[in-house]
Amino acid sequence: MGVIRTDDGGIRVSDVNLLYDRVLVLDEVTLNLKRGSVTTLLGPNGCGKTTLLKVINGLLKPNGGTIYVEGKNVAIMNPRDLAKTIGHVSQIHKTSFPFSVLDVVLTGRMPYISAFSMPGAGDLEIAERSLSKVGMGHLSQRPYTQISGGERQLAMIARALAQEPRFLILDEPTSYLDFKNQVLVLKMVTDLARKGDFTVVMTLHDPNHALMFSDEVVLMRKLAGGSDENGGGLRDDEPSRGNVVAFGRPSEVMIPENIAEAYGIRVEILEHNGRRILLPL
Repeated sequence: MGVIRTDDGGIRVSDVNLLYDRVLVLDEVTLNLKRGSVTTLLGPNGCGKTTLLKVINGLLKPNGGTIYVEGKNVAIMNPRDLAKTIGHVSQIHKTSFPFSVLDVVLTGRMPYISAFSMPGAGDLEIAERSLSKVGMGHLSQRPYTQISGGERQLAMIARALAQEPRFLILDEPTSYLDFKNQVLVLKMVTDLARKGDFTVVMTLHDPNHALMFSDEVVLMRKLAGGSDENGGGLRDDEPSRGNVVAFGRPSEVMIPENIAEAYGIRVEILEHNGRRILLPL
């Protein structure tokens, strides 16, 4: 397939391949993520979910293929412009210094601040507004090291919002959170997408969360033939069926046959109050 340029305001992943030390981690991945949608990357450990997020965000350069965001090739975008376009929340975010929550969120304004300059009143206002959007305004002066895991995750989302991006990329936003905070964070993310016309791409481990909170799901398989620290993979001389098992609406993607293909387990789908629930057999 040839490279396709898109100007629809979304994200286009076109024929992307990526290798680590001759090990194929992403193979011919092609996706078209619509503007304003919430898309979840779902699959077993080592299937390349985090790697794909890093490629979309410009943190990793693919060996083949192209990523377009709003019709622009990510590979040639200025890093400052890319940071204004995409807000990224990683799995782990720790600090040993007792910065206030507001100071941490203010770092999201860095793409707009010139070298050796300090944040201005406008930057402070945007940071405070971002904290309010995630319900954290009352903790703005609390040391970041003294808030809970769920509150830290919300603070990181606020920092991403302070970048004023049009896209939010979240790598396992529910990791290390209890059940209540998992639901809180996912509701917050989807509400922000609905109200602010953000395009959200996130990775999750729980298929039922993907069913509840996604407009579209990318169900991925681990490439057979080995693994490395960045995930499963193939040697570059081995045949592959590609990473993506299915892509589309959750109700169409999350069916027993596809789950078996991705995870190697059998599941049953139940209906409860109009919602679908996956149960392993």
